[in-house]
Amino acid sequence: MSSVESPAFQISRPGEGPGLSLAASAARRLAALSQADGQAVMLRVAVDGGGCSGFQYRFELVSAAEADDVQVTTEGQTALVDAVSLPFLVGSEIAFVDDLSGAQFVVRNPNAASSCGCGVSFSI
Repeated sequence: MSSVESPAFQISRPGEGPGLSLAASAARRLAALSQADGQAVMLRVAVDGGGCSGFQYRFELVSAAEADDVQVTTEGQTALVDAVSLPFLVGSEIAFVDDLSGAQFVVRNPNAASSCGCGVSFSI
């Protein structure tokens, strides 16, 4: 498996170039979750049909990658995206926010034409 590196992130998948990043805030949260769990965890990010805007993000903590996953690594922490979801996420940043509306992983997606108030669903 080849990898493309930049100072901010690394994507590992043959033929894929940079275009998806894992923010330091998300990496720090994954490190804390891994420490609390006693084993390394990775964040799986997927795009599903549905939600109030047409598509919705799904987040899941997993311990292993699937064969077709794109791996995005920052500060030793990894997010996974399946090949079907990747085109919807190119150019996006996966971050973790802790504000008045709650603490959660979010996707800052420049491809989204609109999104709902909670930020979980979007349209293209």
